[in-house]
Amino acid sequence: MAPAEVRHVSVFIDRPATDVYRFASDVGNMAKWATGLGGSIDKVDGEWIANGPIGRVKVRMATPNAFGVLDHDVVLESGTTVKNPVRVLESGSGSLVVFTLFRQPGATDEAFEADVKWVEKDLNILKKLLEK
Repeated sequence: MAPAEVRHVSVFIDRPATDVYRFASDVGNMAKWATGLGGSIDKVDGEWIANGPIGRVKVRMATPNAFGVLDHDVVLESGTTVKNPVRVLESGSGSLVVFTLFRQPGATDEAFEADVKWVEKDLNILKKLLEK
């Protein structure tokens, strides 16, 4: 089977990597910048649940770590799991946040480009929140 098409989307944030990681790794903060998850995310029976444009989803975040790994899975109502590898990297006095976006099976070129734009928008929201 051929590997999925991948796009790395990144943004520079003028804040130390530890600050960016601390904020972004708090699942409760995701509703402030990850618009695909909607305007709220709540812990229900030990799981993070968001209701947004793609429906009711479960969000499973990587275990807290010292390496800037913000990987998270989004489990759709259909049971499909969308893997979202994300890294916070030191870059001078600031940080580079890199989101690896996998093209989903069956996605058209237009749909994949729309996903790229959505991730760019969300990362720029994260940047604005952390640089204000």
